[in-house]
Amino acid sequence: MRTLLISDLHLEDQRPDITRAFFYLLDQFQGAVERLFILGDFFEIWLGDDALTPTAQQVAARLQQFGDAGCSVFIMRGNRDFLLGEQFAEKCGAKLIDEPYFVELAGRQCLLMHGDSLCTDDKLYMDFRKMVRNPAWQKEFLSKPLDERIAFGKQARNQSQEDAKDKTYEILDVNQDEVLNVFREHRVPLFIHGHTHRPDRHQINIDKSNYERIVLGDWHRQGWYLIADEAELELRSFEFPG
Repeated sequence: MRTLLISDLHLEDQRPDITRAFFYLLDQFQGAVERLFILGDFFEIWLGDDALTPTAQQVAARLQQFGDAGCSVFIMRGNRDFLLGEQFAEKCGAKLIDEPYFVELAGRQCLLMHGDSLCTDDKLYMDFRKMVRNPAWQKEFLSKPLDERIAFGKQARNQSQEDAKDKTYEILDVNQDEVLNVFREHRVPLFIHGHTHRPDRHQINIDKSNYERIVLGDWHRQGWYLIADEAELELRSFEFPG
């Protein structure tokens, strides 16, 4: 079984180049992989399944075609698209999954997450995350008129950008103790996530056992994906097509 994993595309109408790159990737792998995992921040912002942008509609149609060619598609919410719901997943022919999610890759048990919950040194973000992941808050927010949701989304994005200017590299990255806690809690040899935009493969030794953490890359300037077969994993990048 071949599996494709991606994260942090941040799709939006203002970046059609990223959408084209995503469709280019799907063209390369259509009919050649059995599973596709999208590990959060698929979209730059998500204001509800009743507020689909032209990009979201195009993506849903293309993912439906990709799935019809023989691939099971799984979508995990991220910190940008935490309101993405079952209605949109159904339009994509996909299954919405929660973290932590467990799957077998390359003969190893693997844990999948978006990754934002690992950034515990970012106290401002963790407070915001706690608020917006509350089901009561989400229900109230989604009941608001679209123009109010749009205004909130713009404000939240602007505030996030301003806050990031004052945060160090270490604060914006994962907390290493939290990573170790995840491995110790779940006891899986492989952990894959996105969010930090720092693609890499990290070898970790815990209690004399070897573990691996793979970080998927973001799609701001190039595409990133992880391809897995029954024996191997390979983290790859590619230039956006012209």
